[in-house]
Amino acid sequence: MSFPTLIQEIAELADEKLYRAENLGSGTFRITKPKRKSRKSRQSKLKNPQRGARK
Repeated sequence: MSFPTLIQEIAELADEKLYRAENLGSGTFRITKPKRKSRKSRQSKLKNPQRGARK
């Protein structure tokens, strides 16, 4: 595998995990972003309990 194709392959893999905005025309964009990791969402739930639960 040559060096330029290796760099291109790595860039494609990195693009899958990053934010991406795709222009669909006339001011319309499709924005994709990575999913939240389950570990992070669990910590968020523990740190911020549901509002109004103790009222």
